[in-house]
Amino acid sequence: MKTSDFNFHLPEELLAEHPAEHRDESKLMVLDRKTQTIEHKLFKDVVDYFDEHDLFIFNNTKVFPARLYGNKEKTGAKIEVFLLRELDKETRVWDVLVDPARKIRIGNKLFFTEDESLVAEVIDNTTSRGRTLRFLYDGSYEEFRAKLKELGETPLPKYIKRPVEPEDAERYQTIYAKHEGAVAAPTAGLHFSKHLMKKLEIKGIDFAEITLHVGLGTFNPIEVEDLSKHKMESEEAIIDQINADIINKAVAEQRRVCAVGTTTMRALETSVSSNKKIGAYHGWTNKFIFPPHDFGVANAMITNFHTPKSTLLMMIAAFAGKDFVMHAYEEAIKNEYKFFTYGDAMLIL
Repeated sequence: MKTSDFNFHLPEELLAEHPAEHRDESKLMVLDRKTQTIEHKLFKDVVDYFDEHDLFIFNNTKVFPARLYGNKEKTGAKIEVFLLRELDKETRVWDVLVDPARKIRIGNKLFFTEDESLVAEVIDNTTSRGRTLRFLYDGSYEEFRAKLKELGETPLPKYIKRPVEPEDAERYQTIYAKHEGAVAAPTAGLHFSKHLMKKLEIKGIDFAEITLHVGLGTFNPIEVEDLSKHKMESEEAIIDQINADIINKAVAEQRRVCAVGTTTMRALETSVSSNKKIGAYHGWTNKFIFPPHDFGVANAMITNFHTPKSTLLMMIAAFAGKDFVMHAYEEAIKNEYKFFTYGDAMLIL
């Protein structure tokens, strides 16, 4: 498989700038792999495709306000700092992206507050855009994290050109988000409302949760034509024994098991053994799923519509079949489905 196999023309107006008015009223395209048929529904209709004791697996990661703006010492130039990963709690060292990158070198200081209470020093150049910063703050670790949260902005993806709005803090977060650590939302989960969760519960559908802290690696462009040479950046994944047992029971009983989102699917495929059992897991995953791939756990999945040549589209193609998925995407464009973060949804059965 080549990167160019996953290219298609996506009209810019189909990139969703805002979320749907109600979470569960986005459009839903339903793909049936057995019959190779496509249906057009609303997301709240998802409940009709599942029966008692079927299982939904959610990614309960929580997005933190990862985008900060600082001023460079001496010049005062405005620099965007995007927090990626905390490397050391004690010394407050973080991996970050900076923009514009060309202005930032080792030894530079950035000031984030007028009173200079929060300062960062560049201690390493890791990539062309990436840097390692040491934050200097005269307070406890809890106070430091509270200050980052206070100054930080909801990290909407760059394709959304409008300013961040107050509603983004809530809408760029799933309603079941628990464990802070993601710098991007697990977007398939954004469609679930409290009302829809209740309807699924009443129908007797079971839930399990995993955690995969979404990093920017998921969205990094692929710069090689041969997919086997692409390296994904690592993301932290956690599956506890209680949820592993719930998942294994559903698989053993041959129920419908639905992974909500590509991040959930990555975590499951990272921890599944050759005998199709999920083990408790806490580690890092750089698993890149593209066709052909034999999925070990989920036999259904919910996902958003992804951009051309993205790793996310490749995973979907591995799950539903490349030709079927590319045909479905043609249908989506024709029917003006919205793509990407705040876009519409797809259910693959």
